[in-house]
Amino acid sequence: MNPFDEIAVEEAIRLRERLGKDKVSDIIAVSCGPTKAQETLRTALAMGADRGIHVLTEEGQTLEPLAVAKMFAEIVSREKPDLVLLGKQAIDDDANQTGQMLAGLLSWPQATFASKVDLNDRSLTVVREIDGGLETIATRLPAVVTADLRLNEPRYASLPNIMKAKKKPVQKLTPSDINVDIKARLETLKVTEPSQRKGGVIVGSVDELIEKLRNEAMVL
Repeated sequence: MNPFDEIAVEEAIRLRERLGKDKVSDIIAVSCGPTKAQETLRTALAMGADRGIHVLTEEGQTLEPLAVAKMFAEIVSREKPDLVLLGKQAIDDDANQTGQMLAGLLSWPQATFASKVDLNDRSLTVVREIDGGLETIATRLPAVVTADLRLNEPRYASLPNIMKAKKKPVQKLTPSDINVDIKARLETLKVTEPSQRKGGVIVGSVDELIEKLRNEAMVL
């Protein structure tokens, strides 16, 4: 499982442990991909999720963030959860878009890069990591939250829970079942390496540095 997604699953379980099952009644793990994606769902179920939903796609099918967000949006419209937790980014292409696109499709508030999540009745407080430090935001539910690395440390699934996970239900759907077109919209035209950097130059004085910056680097 993507480490960021694993952290998101762990946070859902911790919210239930803190607030009780009356507040967090159902934890649903969702994955889109070929048959082997079921292994990821079983990992989430062994950690403590109640049930899984697998949107089955063909082997080798490229899933762009928008297609995944559209599938998630359709599942959200069916399941009607109050909170959607996702990893902040993929680890194959490093795309950091699905959570934001999902929030946009649902017209829900979003809290990305979460390092702390507090849930109180119908309100949500999230501490999120930004370039300048930490930002604390508050919003109403329903909402979309994407997990950062410092949100928690996922637990290891115990052997009894791994065995129990095999009996937990996993609903299987296809993109056509939820009326989502997952055809790729992007085409990679070319991939090139960045140009080689030139070696540095040691200058003997400030005047020489200014001269080179002005006449060679053309930055002054």
